[in-house]
Amino acid sequence: MKDRIIRLRTVIDRTGLSRSTIYRKIIEGTFPPQLKVGVHAAGWSEAEIDRWVANPPAYRPDVSA
Repeated sequence: MKDRIIRLRTVIDRTGLSRSTIYRKIIEGTFPPQLKVGVHAAGWSEAEIDRWVANPPAYRPDVSA
């Protein structure tokens, strides 16, 4: 199954977090970082968001990639 890139609105809907909380958690290292997909566009890996949703307190970025 191919991993999709999802946009901020979808991430907010799936996680229930606000925009500011998402960006704060990215800085803290407790939420998946954005992926740059263009000059003025970014998104998130759907698989990483699903991993976070499954267990938010235990999420840490996959550093093996």
